[in-house]
Amino acid sequence: MSTYLLYQRDDCHLCDLALEILAAARLPEFDSVYIDDDAGLEARYGLRVPVLRDACDARELDWPFDSARVQAFMAG
Repeated sequence: MSTYLLYQRDDCHLCDLALEILAAARLPEFDSVYIDDDAGLEARYGLRVPVLRDACDARELDWPFDSARVQAFMAG
């Protein structure tokens, strides 16, 4: 499992933008978690996606974020 998880939906314009920002911020490898078919994840993240989560310490970065915020998030 990667250190970072990106919670997202299928066919989500904001999620597509988030992926571009994560690339620009040079986020190391991360796993995408699609919430669409999981009732628990839908309840938790449904209105918040995209959400970047640090799997090590459970911190989360809600949308909207930019490259600078992602880099600060990675720095802890």
